Amino acid sequence: MKNAETTLAKFIEIALRRYAMIEPGDRILVGVSGGKDSSCLVRDLAIKRKWWEVPFELEACFIASDLGEVDDSWVAARMAEWGVPYTRIEVPVVGRLKPGERMNCYWCATQRRTELSRYARANGFNKLALGHHMDDILETLFMNMLRKGEFATMPPVMKYDNYPLTVIRPLALCEERQVIACARELGLASHTCTCEFNLQGARKTTRKLIENLTGGSSAAKRNLFKSMSAIKTDYLA
Repeated sequence: MKNAETTLAKFIEIALRRYAMIEPGDRILVGVSGGKDSSCLVRDLAIKRKWWEVPFELEACFIASDLGEVDDSWVAARMAEWGVPYTRIEVPVVGRLKPGERMNCYWCATQRRTELSRYARANGFNKLALGHHMDDILETLFMNMLRKGEFATMPPVMKYDNYPLTVIRPLALCEERQVIACARELGLASHTCTCEFNLQGARKTTRKLIENLTGGSSAAKRNLFKSMSAIKTDYLA
């Protein structure tokens, strides 16, 4: 492995072990978009599958929507190269909008997640791996605090209450800059999300807010993440 890939692999391994993300007999479905996050994630899990202490199965699923023409040939080729079974699912994200409703990031993400979950349950997967990294988790935390008045975010491991499926986020301890560095090193960085809703949404504004708050410091960002596990309720309102 090269330097950036090695760094990312180490943080992923720490997360997998710290949060017990992989258990014996797991069948893990990875949601892939062709972007840097999910591409780096599925490649790393494909490598770890060869030497991890307990056996687990791995498959990738691509959700194609009606937001625009999608060419996933690049994704399919990489999955074949890495030995990961691959499935493409068509989802009418726009077509499911009710009269008067407008497209937004939350709706799109919900529809994609729903279809990934359905496919996972229908095909016997018990884990759904998503490519959210530390920056995504912190941004969600701040968006919930500022918009909803809630101290909540996307946890590294989340078990569904209604059916036997657990969401895992192996990139939870990885900063986006580390994912970018790895993607560049592996030649995966040219494939990114270009959705106009993502570019103009509240998440981009929140990202700038956190950057200003931490001054770009990795230590400060990791302290923000650590604080979610060190809540002192006696000193809160």
